[in-house]
Amino acid sequence: MQLTVVIPTYNEAENLPKLVSVLFALPLPDLRLLIVDDNSPDGTGAMVDELAPVYAGRLSALHRSGKLGLGTAYITGFRRAIEAGADAVAQMDADFSHPPELLVDLLEALQTCDIAMGSRYVPGGGVDERWPLWRKSLSGFGNIYARAILRLPVHDATGGYRMWRRDTLLGMPLDRVRSNGYAFQVEMAYIACRLGYTFREVPFYFADRQWGHSKMSYHIQQEAAVRVWQMLFEYRRLARR
Repeated sequence: MQLTVVIPTYNEAENLPKLVSVLFALPLPDLRLLIVDDNSPDGTGAMVDELAPVYAGRLSALHRSGKLGLGTAYITGFRRAIEAGADAVAQMDADFSHPPELLVDLLEALQTCDIAMGSRYVPGGGVDERWPLWRKSLSGFGNIYARAILRLPVHDATGGYRMWRRDTLLGMPLDRVRSNGYAFQVEMAYIACRLGYTFREVPFYFADRQWGHSKMSYHIQQEAAVRVWQMLFEYRRLARR
């Protein structure tokens, strides 16, 4: 099964070479990496172009004109991966908060479901124990907030470590997705649930980034709080397949 991992980047020059090396060392012979870079000032995109020949066509970059947001980065990457023939498409962060080795477990889980999700909130999962209480509370509350309003059956609605079957993404109305921060994760999960796709959650420990800076902002949090209610209205007529 050809697996393409879509990784959005903005100023991840410290992390990306390490991550690429670790990912290609995994026992995944049909792995491809697609880096969607938003014109990073630190040269992340150019770094991918320099590394690409080393990996003989298995690594590529999609260069965008500016910082256009997480949601559009993923949707653009999903479409490019499908066009290139991917059987499965994964999404993950570039900062090692998503353990690369979990891709093997997610691919195994995907054999019996439509979407395999890395989950911080099922037994065996967790968040960085060094996080202050306010950050743990914010993360936990955001997840509970989205799940309660949308009645989502998944435990980690805001998590961004996921793997999709090709046919699942083809069945999703991606042109309707408007969220750009981590509300994008909620919106994708909600649409998939409304359409009746099946999930499996695989536990993992979410570690804080070691290099670079977090992209979380007040605007992203505000978008998520509002978008959850908008989703209820926008997808009220979306029926099971």
